[in-house]
Amino acid sequence: MLWYVIKLILLLPLIGGMIWGSLKLAQRMQGKFGMAQGGTRAIKIVETTMLSPTMRLAVIEFHGREILVSTSRNGLTRLAEAPARSPIPAQAEGTL
Repeated sequence: MLWYVIKLILLLPLIGGMIWGSLKLAQRMQGKFGMAQGGTRAIKIVETTMLSPTMRLAVIEFHGREILVSTSRNGLTRLAEAPARSPIPAQAEGTL
């Protein structure tokens, strides 16, 4: 019984540390995979809004177009599409 408690005291923090480390590694590597060859992304999520626990609206920028999609358990539905807006310069944001 004593041997079991000693193993538990030693291995439990080790397993916890491995879980924590793998989560940190996954966060760090998440942005590096799935990128195009030049290092720029073809798709950018501009904004998301939760409508209900199972539904969300998202604005996705793709090749100079902004696409409004609805996501649910049934999948994605394209709702609207428009030309991409130009980014607002940092100086102009404070003058509104």
